[in-house]
Amino acid sequence: MPENNEITLPSNFIKKIIDDDLLTNKWGGRVNTRFPPEPNGYLHIGHAKSICLNFGLANEFKGLCNLRFDDTNPSKEETEYVESIMEDVHWLGFDWQDRCYYASDYFDKLYDYAVQLIKDGKAYVCDLSADEMRETRGTLTEPGQNSPFRNRTVEENLDLFERMKKGEFEDGAKTLRAKIDMTSGNLNMRDPVIYRILKVDHHRTGDKWCIYPMYDFTHCLSDSIEHITHSICTLEFEDHRPLYDWFLDELGVYHPQQIEFARLNLSYTLMSKRKLLALVEEKIVSGWDDPRMPTICGLRRRGYTPESIRDFAERIGVAKKDSTVDFAFLEHCIREDLNKHVHRVMGVLNPLKVVIDNYPDDLIEEVEAINNPEDLSMGTRILPFSKVIYIEKDDFMIDPPKKYYRLAPGREVRLRYAYYIKCVDFVKDDDTGEIKEVHCTYDPETKGGSSPDGRKVQGTIHWVSAAHCVDAEIRLYDHLFNTENPGEGDYKQYLNPNSLEVVDAKVEPMLENAEPSSRWQFERVGYFCADSKDTQPGKPVFNRTVTLKDTWAKIVKKG
Repeated sequence: MPENNEITLPSNFIKKIIDDDLLTNKWGGRVNTRFPPEPNGYLHIGHAKSICLNFGLANEFKGLCNLRFDDTNPSKEETEYVESIMEDVHWLGFDWQDRCYYASDYFDKLYDYAVQLIKDGKAYVCDLSADEMRETRGTLTEPGQNSPFRNRTVEENLDLFERMKKGEFEDGAKTLRAKIDMTSGNLNMRDPVIYRILKVDHHRTGDKWCIYPMYDFTHCLSDSIEHITHSICTLEFEDHRPLYDWFLDELGVYHPQQIEFARLNLSYTLMSKRKLLALVEEKIVSGWDDPRMPTICGLRRRGYTPESIRDFAERIGVAKKDSTVDFAFLEHCIREDLNKHVHRVMGVLNPLKVVIDNYPDDLIEEVEAINNPEDLSMGTRILPFSKVIYIEKDDFMIDPPKKYYRLAPGREVRLRYAYYIKCVDFVKDDDTGEIKEVHCTYDPETKGGSSPDGRKVQGTIHWVSAAHCVDAEIRLYDHLFNTENPGEGDYKQYLNPNSLEVVDAKVEPMLENAEPSSRWQFERVGYFCADSKDTQPGKPVFNRTVTLKDTWAKIVKKG
């Protein structure tokens, strides 16, 4: 895990605010941010941006970043989610040290704050149902209507709120609402609900409470209790900021500064935890860590590295205006990282048998292969070579088009690290007409892939020895959705039926016992990761992380 202080964010408007605050000593020279997830699902790539931003700012300004779980809705929260969030934050390279907090830690204090608002005439118990509140809330062009219970006395409200706490009323029978302004142009200020009755056990407090505070009330006061300086949140909370400020001002408590930034929108991807949960519950995907999911655990299982995700978060920047980032850019970041660090190997995904007719039947040779041409310090490995090999079916054509430089009748190609071979014949399947075997001759003077007489070949193809290769299951993943904006309308209609293809491949022998989560580049094919769940000794399973083709780099180059 990298040291936190190695991570530096590029300049952005939030850093400018912090710089100015430090210059004026606004917070006594302190910088204290927080990452406040709700434990009602697994984190996704959008949360990764927020994690990198909040922890990154704290690291850069030698401040602190808290991890705080806003666990105010026990009907949707689970310990499983808490544990997964901790794992994801640590995996990304960040540490909250001893500052892991829960909103539920503050339930007693939040209740006292609510009582204070009642005593100050700023909150009241309301008997309207959720539907009735919606009907009287008004619209953007029409003011709302005061609740008929808005003018209850302080004493009556205190009594009813205490009885709510004791469990005397059923779910939905009453709420506690802030008394602000039902004519406000900001709908969030039209007497929002502060507490609701919810007779559900909490994953940390058990059955102690049957009333729970709402997010807007809890969040600002949790920030206040923890003495956060800069409360950084996504842009949809901009309209909630007046309410954030109202609660803190009315209660006269420590008042952090809320700052909003544009959330991450990624093409071909959903960022709604509700919709992602539906994909899991309806078994459209295999789970939260399905490699097609945009969850951090899904990306990890697919083979993404924490370094690539941090790099992506840094390079997309921080803005005040919503936009959508092309998924190809995320893929570009992982390619750049893996290209530098992973071993090259050879794997044939769609095997075609090749017999080298003039190669001795009982001869097995060793050829030397480079592990990573980008980093020669990673050394070399030895590959076995024999009379019968496998190549990709796409690397042979009977009647090739122009600019096809691979194997064809009468054509010579280079086998990577091995020999020149020339096609002399082929065998078709009598029933299907497909090529089932190719016959070649080899030039023994070209060992290592070069000719002493100086002749050149245009094509180089990969291969594995049939006598020594290992069977492997390869899972070829593509976008889960076949449209750039699946969140618009019924997202299920955009599901990509070809988002997963499973093939039986032949890979070089060193991959037989590949460690789970180990990452590799299959030469000429793509980057792959040994599946963290299903890979077993002798039975490797590889997930395709990303193809070698980098569309983003081509776009940048053209630009």
